[in-house]
Amino acid sequence: MDRAAVTFGSRLRQWRSQRGLTQLALALSADVSARHLSWLEGGKAEPSRAMVLRLCERLDVPLRERNAMLVAAGYAPMYGERDDNPAAQRAMQALQRLLDAHAPWPALAVDRHWNLVAHNATVPLLLRMAAPELLVPPVNVLRVSLHPKGLAPMIENLAAWHAHAVHRVQRQLGATGDPASARLLDELRALRPPGADTLLDEPALDDVAVTLVLNTPLGRLTFITTITVFGAPHDVRLSEIAVETLLPADDATADALRGLAVG
Repeated sequence: MDRAAVTFGSRLRQWRSQRGLTQLALALSADVSARHLSWLEGGKAEPSRAMVLRLCERLDVPLRERNAMLVAAGYAPMYGERDDNPAAQRAMQALQRLLDAHAPWPALAVDRHWNLVAHNATVPLLLRMAAPELLVPPVNVLRVSLHPKGLAPMIENLAAWHAHAVHRVQRQLGATGDPASARLLDELRALRPPGADTLLDEPALDDVAVTLVLNTPLGRLTFITTITVFGAPHDVRLSEIAVETLLPADDATADALRGLAVG
C-alpha cells in the first residue's frame, strides 16, 4: 500500500470518529460510495486532491488541518497564513473595528493557543489587575484568568470557570493533537482551584454563553461571555481567530464599565 494513502486514511478515520459519523453517513454526505470510502480509510485507494478537499469540507476540518490532510495525501497545502497578505491586513482592521464597537464592554480576539491578538480599550483596564510578568507578550488569556497572580483571586465562580477553560482546551486538543495545546492543558490542570476536580470529571458542555463573576475594586462584575469564530475561508491564521465578548449580566456591571471607560 502507498504510504501517503495509508497516512491520509488514518487521519480521515480520526476526523470521522471525531465528528461521530459512520462510514455510510460520511459517504452519503460526500457523494462517494461506502466501498470507496472504506478503501480510502484503509489506505487501499489514493484520494484525488478534489476528494481530499470534499471530505474535509463535509467533516468541517479546520484549514490548518486541511493543509495537513493534503500533505498526508501527497499534495501541496492549499491555504496560506501570511501576516503581510493585504486581505489578511484588511480583515484584521475589520476585526479591530468589531472589537472597538463593543466598548465599553470588554472584547478581545485570541489565536488557536488562546494568545491575545487584539482587544478594545476596556480589556487592558481589567488586565492591569494581573501581575506584570503575566502580561508580557504573548499574553495567554486562559493563563491570566486562572493564575494566582492573575485574575483568579477575583473570580467568584473560579472552579466553574477553570473547568470551562480546561474543557475548551481539551476539545481543541482532541480535534488537532497540537503539542502546544497539550502543554497549555497540563498547565491549566496544575492551576486547578479547590472544588475543581468534581467539575472536571463532568462531561464537557459546548456552552454558547458562560457566566464569569469578578469581585474587583469596582465592585462585583457579572459577565456573560460568548465566543464566536472570526474566520476566513482561505487564510489559516484568520480562520483560527476567536472573538470573546464579555457582556454585562446586570445593570450594576454595565454602570461600572461605563464609569471605568469614562474614568
